[in-house]
Amino acid sequence: MYKRFFLSFAVFLLLAALNIGAQDGYKGPGPSSNIVTVEQAKKLRDDTMVNLRGRIDRALGDDKYMFSDSTGSITIEVDEHLWFGFSVDEKDLLEITGEIDKEFGRVEIDVKSMKKV
Repeated sequence: MYKRFFLSFAVFLLLAALNIGAQDGYKGPGPSSNIVTVEQAKKLRDDTMVNLRGRIDRALGDDKYMFSDSTGSITIEVDEHLWFGFSVDEKDLLEITGEIDKEFGRVEIDVKSMKKV
């Protein structure tokens, strides 16, 4: 009897740890959902979190892509794990959240999350 109880409890803990059966979380706007343009993002301070809406025009290599909106273009870095189950082309409108990365006279966005709009 104890074996069944402990086996059931172990399975319960495993499922809870794996979050099996969980539904997707909240997908609406967050507290900092203000969209900035590429032009505005280029003027912000290093390490500022931003939300941009636009399209990925092309891959540049090394997890970097050219992102653009009506005000201009900027290089974004999208880590490989963000592409899991996600694919886009140059026609897809995206909203990205990321951090301004300014080094050696260049400005990039280190993308933390993205979604199709």
